[in-house]
Amino acid sequence: MPRKKASRGAASAFQQVQRQARTLLVNLRKDIRLKESILSKLKQEEARLGSLIGRGGGASKAVSSGPRGRVNWRTVLSALPKQFKAADVREVRGLKGKRPSEIFAAITRWIDAGAARRKARGVYERV
Repeated sequence: MPRKKASRGAASAFQQVQRQARTLLVNLRKDIRLKESILSKLKQEEARLGSLIGRGGGASKAVSSGPRGRVNWRTVLSALPKQFKAADVREVRGLKGKRPSEIFAAITRWIDAGAARRKARGVYERV
């Protein structure tokens, strides 16, 4: 008979720990939701301030790091179709004003890196 008391005491201790864990979990989830809402508001404020100083969001952010920033050519390549021409590269947002020499230099780097290959004259393919 003493076993039942010990097992009941152990079960209640386990239930007590379980209750405490549930309470902690609920509080943790509340904290996470609160911090996520704060983070969301901060991101909105960042976007507003960025637009105020002339930095747009969206796809152009992935291509360049600012109005006259460096171009992320890997992102440009991933935005292109499987087969592309130099004219297709120029159509990617943020590259309209690039010189042809810069575009062909990027294509050459992609070929040398094995990220693209030449299919025919003026036609390239992403690998």
